[in-house]
Amino acid sequence: MRYVGNVLAAAVVFVVAQPVLAEMPTLPVKDSYVVGFSQTESNNPWRLAETASMEKMAADNGWQLVFTDAAGSAAKQVADVQSMIAQRLDIIVIAPREEIPLVPAVMAAKAAGIPVILVDRNVDQSLAVAGADYITFIGSDFIDQGSTAAKWLLENFEGEGKIIQLEGTTGSSPANDRAKGFVDTIASDDRFTVVASQSGDFARDLGRQVAEALIQAHPDANIIYAHNDEMAIGAITALEAAGKVPGKDVMVISIDGTCDAMQAILDGKMAITVGSSPFMGPHVAEVMKAYAAGEAIAPWTKIVDQTFTPANASTAPENCF
Repeated sequence: MRYVGNVLAAAVVFVVAQPVLAEMPTLPVKDSYVVGFSQTESNNPWRLAETASMEKMAADNGWQLVFTDAAGSAAKQVADVQSMIAQRLDIIVIAPREEIPLVPAVMAAKAAGIPVILVDRNVDQSLAVAGADYITFIGSDFIDQGSTAAKWLLENFEGEGKIIQLEGTTGSSPANDRAKGFVDTIASDDRFTVVASQSGDFARDLGRQVAEALIQAHPDANIIYAHNDEMAIGAITALEAAGKVPGKDVMVISIDGTCDAMQAILDGKMAITVGSSPFMGPHVAEVMKAYAAGEAIAPWTKIVDQTFTPANASTAPENCF
């Protein structure tokens, strides 16, 4: 399945389906649903594109969307979900800010008989299990994203690499897994060393601030690996403020596929961004309809994304956000 136009091309793979357990809440077949969408924050292009995708999904299907914004607070997001439970919505879609704090919200929805779908970030699987406590996780393979960025680095960087890693939100599944995939992959090549690693919370300005401090502490660093494009763009600003030339003195690699990142690639300031599609809406609708029809749903509805380099970044107007 591919979505074109202003939607980042992404395929969906249903991974090892397993029967939904009997104690899972059901979703009746209806002409119209009231769908709750608990967004973690709305402070960057990726989140805005995800919300717009969910809004379009609801409009296209004639469903009502109840939207909340946790403003970067796991505690508020739990409260948001509790409010949706109290409203007795048909189904709740959650983009969990962090893996562990959102588990009680998932379990509370289940206990109230309201099915849940998780999108773009997962929860701790030892505490809440897809197919038993919620329907499925719809999202990318974050470990693979980090590994893809690292493999590209191994193949395209000459000499010894001293890496600054800008991590995403502490405790979130993409930050945990993008770090693991990257670090595990570069471990195979002793030319590379991660000299510093610190969270920039997936935010552009905080990423800039963290990058400024780490560049000053490690002036010989020649690679910056950011867990998302917003922090990468912030790092580019920090490099330029430090008198360094991004793309020449320091290679910048990232994950997401935003329009700003595409332009940075075309400008020679960024080497690669591994796509991470925010367009969850069509996949949510597909899963909801299949689940209501009694079909077995995979615990992970995996989105397979595209990688962008100078060879294909000129497609930005059609494939970014």
